[in-house]
Amino acid sequence: MTSNIGQHMNREGLVRAGLIRLLELKDTDIRILTLEQARDAVDKGIHVGGAFSAVVPLVSLYYGGFMNLDVVAPTRVGQDLFVLSKGHAVASMASIYADLGYFDRAVLKNSRSAQSILNGHPGPILPGVHVSTGPLGQGVLLAQGFGLAGRRGIRFDVFCLAGDGELQEGLPWEAIMLSPHKRLDNLCLIVDNNEGQLDNPRQLILPMRGLDKRLASFGWKVFDLDGRQYGPIVEALWQFKYGPRDGRPTAIISHTTKGWGSFSSFMVGHKVEIPDPLAEQEIEAQRRLRDQRSAEFLQFWTALRESSEAKEAQREIAAFAEAMNFELPRGTGESAEIVARSQPPRTRRAAVRDKRIRYDPAQLPVLDAKKEYSASAIITQAMKVFARDPRVVSVDADLSSTSGLEQGVGWVDAERALNVGIAEANMMAIGEAFAALGYNAWVSTFCPFFDWKVLRRIAIGYQERLEAIAHKDGWLAKGHGLDLTFLATAPNFETKTNGATHMGNDDALVFGEIGHLKIVDVSCPNQLMGLMKWIMEGDRGLLYVRIMRSPSAVLYPNDFRFEFGKAYALRESGKDRATILSSGRGVHEALAAAKLLEKKEIAVGVVDMPSIDREKIMELSSSEKLIVLAEQNNGIIWSALGKLLIRGKNPVRTDNLLAINTLSEEGTPMFIHSATYEQLLDQFGLGAEQIAASILKRLQHSA
Repeated sequence: MTSNIGQHMNREGLVRAGLIRLLELKDTDIRILTLEQARDAVDKGIHVGGAFSAVVPLVSLYYGGFMNLDVVAPTRVGQDLFVLSKGHAVASMASIYADLGYFDRAVLKNSRSAQSILNGHPGPILPGVHVSTGPLGQGVLLAQGFGLAGRRGIRFDVFCLAGDGELQEGLPWEAIMLSPHKRLDNLCLIVDNNEGQLDNPRQLILPMRGLDKRLASFGWKVFDLDGRQYGPIVEALWQFKYGPRDGRPTAIISHTTKGWGSFSSFMVGHKVEIPDPLAEQEIEAQRRLRDQRSAEFLQFWTALRESSEAKEAQREIAAFAEAMNFELPRGTGESAEIVARSQPPRTRRAAVRDKRIRYDPAQLPVLDAKKEYSASAIITQAMKVFARDPRVVSVDADLSSTSGLEQGVGWVDAERALNVGIAEANMMAIGEAFAALGYNAWVSTFCPFFDWKVLRRIAIGYQERLEAIAHKDGWLAKGHGLDLTFLATAPNFETKTNGATHMGNDDALVFGEIGHLKIVDVSCPNQLMGLMKWIMEGDRGLLYVRIMRSPSAVLYPNDFRFEFGKAYALRESGKDRATILSSGRGVHEALAAAKLLEKKEIAVGVVDMPSIDREKIMELSSSEKLIVLAEQNNGIIWSALGKLLIRGKNPVRTDNLLAINTLSEEGTPMFIHSATYEQLLDQFGLGAEQIAASILKRLQHSA
């Protein structure tokens, strides 16, 4: 006769024992779903080694009662968040999400195909996934950004699963250093320490020894444990979620091996195509294991007797089973079994987000047209007004004084004016995390210092959000894009004497090839004010805004309204023999050049093109006038014109074009070195006198 285990364990011990058995049972269900996912994939494969080693921590996290989740409304503020930094484990995560009801199980079939929303790495096109990950190490930064947001207003916890191999990247250490400093004890990092990497699934190419001591030395609370068992991980998660907090973020180092939990040695590989016979063999083996674990649980279940401790434990265990979609048997015969229910999709389309920032326009500064203003001073004054709306947040890296953000936002709320020191990648990811939660986020550093790899991943996640919004069955709605402004200081010739690495003459062209990134080159304090008001209307997406460092004259009226994709004629007449196109401080030189030519009775127009106006470019390039593109960079407008000429259907003239920029004489990109502003103008022929002379020479030659 079965013993009464309730006589030998207290309620907490009984519940823990029952929970562990249920988690082990769920483990096999998730592995079966993952294997079926590989079998039905367009390429018959998954990143199986890392996916399987991640099952124990993922199942513990999602089914162990440690996360406050709202599957119906995943964007509801206040619920806990998860970031899968090791994006290769997306197959296991997707199996769990389908089981929980974030989406239909049919999504698991034909994955990574053109018709599927389930890719080889996770992104917001998949319901319940808030950010795109895959480029290794960046998920740790994002989780820390969510953690910072989770310390404000309605508080929540953040969990992140990373691999040991990706911690060889430098990026995650920016967050690992900052998180203890910010006392993010709502952040839990789980490291899937599977000792495998890329081409060698059984050994890290660069061993990560003493990871527990490294993390502890930075101020983390560390649990170093066997990740092949549920007991240790459940205990560590319990300590994080329900134990005392002392300001330290938590790291759980889960020691395991690639492919753990599989049967065939073939399953240790990085990315493998699983033959159908092997997939069926593995699935059958998992089913046998499930039967065994089901029997073990039922034996435990029936052993609970009618003591008060056991009855209370049974109720709690039954609640865990219900949350795991298990139906416990009512009888105790040999035919009794634990049935896994198939959860229908529960996630609903999110409510529309109102992204408009509320402020009093009368409080914004009014500029004196006779004075000069620095962009950073304008941003500071404006942000003192805009940041009264609690949805405005800023993050600076490398000289916040050049942006004005910290001084402005911090004037209202210092907690929303973050400064991460010299960690640009961390800055960008923190901004993205806030933007994903509905904030109007601004991040800033020097023009060339934005991380291309991070910027590209952010743009991919933004695109997936747009796709989820546009799709008839998508889980996101209008207002759930990203409002994220990359404030790039010291563009063009603004850096002056700081050296080639700091010169912003090529950044816009490099970043201009990143999809969905809107580039704006600001020429005037009032233009900047109008741009900021435009951004505060919300739903403006990803903006790369280049601002001047030194003070400049006011070119536009105080009531200026900015429109993206629109050029502005600052000087124009019916007698113009030439038109100068420029942006940024180059516009001021262009206006000065036009005045010099006016003295020679030569009428010249000036067009400011802060963002590319395709219609204006085509209009000018097809005219009889000389078109001069005078740019203190490698030719942002010049490059756009070339693309438009190739794509355009209408015939245009090319003999009336004159480009003056920082490209070499052969038209190849180059880097510029230290010099004063005046020396740089002279070196590249971009001063007012040089521009005027070039126009005069060209007009005389054509005559």
